[in-house]
Amino acid sequence: MKRQNRITIDPEVMHGKPVIKGTRIPVYIVLNLLAGGFKIEDVLREYPDLSKEDISACLEYAAELAQEEVGVLEAEGVR
Repeated sequence: MKRQNRITIDPEVMHGKPVIKGTRIPVYIVLNLLAGGFKIEDVLREYPDLSKEDISACLEYAAELAQEEVGVLEAEGVR
């Protein structure tokens, strides 16, 4: 799991939102850029402190959350 080394949550940083470790860049910003059509190279150009591994960690984090959310929605009878 790459994300464990690269994603951190600290109530004192960005109001406890998940961020890239060592930065104040929230995971949701990276995900929103990718969802909006940015390529990985575009994100790296906008945020030169990030690495490809950081972006992969954001995607892994989102995938894990989506997997957990599906379980919750199925339990509630929502599809």
